[in-house]
Order: sequence, then structure tokens, then C-alpha cells
Amino acid sequence: MIQPTLAQLKSFYRVCVQTSTLLKDINMVRLDERTRCIYMIVDERIDIEIDVDGGLTYDGIKF
Repeated sequence: MIQPTLAQLKSFYRVCVQTSTLLKDINMVRLDERTRCIYMIVDERIDIEIDVDGGLTYDGIKF
């Protein structure tokens, strides 16, 4: 079983806080064992990807 990196956990926490501030639901969270990325679906239409270095990709734009 793989574990998320510290950078991923920090980014994940930040996204969760921002999501709750906007009163949006987090529908799905998955740590993909193949890519080692965290995938989130927020409010059934917002897709967020957190890479191994903690970088965020939202709507195809990397932050």
C-alpha cells in the first residue's frame, strides 16, 4: 500500500479547507497507485489532481 507524500498531504489539506470555506462537497478522493497522484472530485464537477510534489492541476491548468 502506497502512502501520500508530505507535499501531497499539505496540498490536500489546503484544498479541503478551501473547499469547506466555499461550502462545497468533496465527493471522491483517490490515491492512484499507478501514477501516485491524488485525485479529487469536488461538488460533482470540479476535478483536482495533486501530483507527488504537491502541485495542483485544476481544469487542465497546473498551479
